[in-house]
Amino acid sequence: MAAPGKTLVCDDYSLFQEMLKAMRVMDDRIVHALNTTVPTASFSGKVDAVQTCKQLYESLMEAHQNRDRAIKACIAEKSELVGQLREERAKDGDNLEVIKQLRKEQTNLKLMQSELNVEEVVNDRSLKVFFERCRIHYMPPRVKRSSV
Repeated sequence: MAAPGKTLVCDDYSLFQEMLKAMRVMDDRIVHALNTTVPTASFSGKVDAVQTCKQLYESLMEAHQNRDRAIKACIAEKSELVGQLREERAKDGDNLEVIKQLRKEQTNLKLMQSELNVEEVVNDRSLKVFFERCRIHYMPPRVKRSSV
């Protein structure tokens, strides 16, 4: 789910964020990737811009889908844990350890859910930059122009 050879750590939010940061490297470097791979008009004959843009788009989409799946898997894992802790609290409402753990896990769940919003912003920014540079070379089949 994460970058090749890596899995997203769901039980520790700081590690979860570090792994997401590593998974977002491509998005962070989109401008550099476009500048070094997509030719300007004066160099358009030396590089296949259509193929280059297509490959870059496919890589972006794969990275976005992998992160989305990983985040949602962690959210599902945390949601299940929160549900279990709620059941424990319902059985033993005076157990301070359970209450404390439940609050901690609820906070982590909310933070992970907020990462979906961050992900949307990151994806939108990357796609905007991609389309600004590649729109004359390559238009992905399932993307509507009005969404950019």
